[in-house]
Amino acid sequence: MATPAMPPEPTPQVSSVGRILGIVFSPKPTLESIVQRPTWILPLLLLCLVSTTVVFVFSQRVGWLGFMERQNQTNARLQKQMESMTPDQRDKMLETQTKYAAVFGYVGVVLGTFIGALLVAAVLLAAFSLIGGAKIGFTTSLGIVAHSWVPGIIAGLLGILIIFLKDPSTVDIQHLVATNAGAFLSDDAPKWQESLLSSLDLFVFWYLILMSIGYSATNPKKISFGKAFGTVVGVWLLYVIVKVGFTAAFS
Repeated sequence: MATPAMPPEPTPQVSSVGRILGIVFSPKPTLESIVQRPTWILPLLLLCLVSTTVVFVFSQRVGWLGFMERQNQTNARLQKQMESMTPDQRDKMLETQTKYAAVFGYVGVVLGTFIGALLVAAVLLAAFSLIGGAKIGFTTSLGIVAHSWVPGIIAGLLGILIIFLKDPSTVDIQHLVATNAGAFLSDDAPKWQESLLSSLDLFVFWYLILMSIGYSATNPKKISFGKAFGTVVGVWLLYVIVKVGFTAAFS
């Protein structure tokens, strides 16, 4: 008598909080769980919370005056405009920039997190639909992207620690955690070069690997890890090329 086939065991359900920890310590089963039951709100909220805390701590401990002065000095187009200004006009402009820098910082990290996640999820969804021929729901794509960005929470917490430990005059909010070569460039280095080298970041590579694991979990038969990694990296490289080209053209 033939032994009846046993039904496959369902993947254990993981709570939203458990997924935050799981994406760091056991990414593959965690992402498989996310594919089966997509969620995305908690990781994005935590990213926003940590990012806004970074902006707050930087504003209180360091301030935005030095940052805006460096930005103005390294912007060739702005330097040309400032040459025709009187000293009072330049001081007033700097005062206005400093006054609203924190506001733009808060708005930027919140909108950047949510809008960025939506755009990345949509672009990768289209890429895998065209290249991989896989049918992936948008919520699934967004869940993969949102959880793949969880290491950014670690980067933010390290950034807060660095702000408290370092001399405030040496803190660079654009490169709080020196995980890319762009953090070691001099202030007079070309902006396009900084844009390029800053893209080659250890945390970015972590995101790319996690997203590749997640998208390969949506349909392992059609999308191997290698195929997923090639697609994710290809889309990322296109973004880097556009970003660096835009920076070179308008800086």
